Amino acid sequence: MAATARAAWVRAQAAREQASASEQQAQAAVAQAQVAQAAAQINLDRTEVRASVDGYVTNLTARVGDYASPGVARLALIDSHSYWIYGYFEETKLPQVRIGDSVDIRLMSGGAHLKGYVESIARGITDADNPTGADLLANVNPTFNWVRLAQRLPVRVHIDSQHIPDGTLLSAGMTATLIVHPGEARAPAGAAL
Repeated sequence: MAATARAAWVRAQAAREQASASEQQAQAAVAQAQVAQAAAQINLDRTEVRASVDGYVTNLTARVGDYASPGVARLALIDSHSYWIYGYFEETKLPQVRIGDSVDIRLMSGGAHLKGYVESIARGITDADNPTGADLLANVNPTFNWVRLAQRLPVRVHIDSQHIPDGTLLSAGMTATLIVHPGEARAPAGAAL
């Protein structure tokens, strides 16, 4: 009888250990499910992307169901409140140009006459004959190497977005003619010049 009781006790002990192991396994499964749920919530929260500025989306390569990876561009966003043009002026014309000068802008596409002001004048350009590497300067190639030509320097012109006529299409890369009015200040008060 003692042997039977001992055997029953050993079986009960084994069943208890098995139940304890099953409990630990179930707790681990619950913890794993909670982590999976938290990861799914993060993924769900990240399915909606909000732009930091108002603008226009172009070159959209994402499709419904695609996964986005960090560092991989899926679209371009053109800020609709930061219109500007680079005009490349001969260095002989720059002594008359000042930051804040009024600028008339004529788009090559025709139609709209826009207004703006000189926002900045580049303080350096890359020497095409001196390959020094990525120096973050504008690379302006002279037309002929055998004729002495005036260099062209970038002048950044801010477009007055408050007075763009309705229906005017502005697109990055468009061509325009700039007419600078030296001495006529157009920059709004408080503009960062």
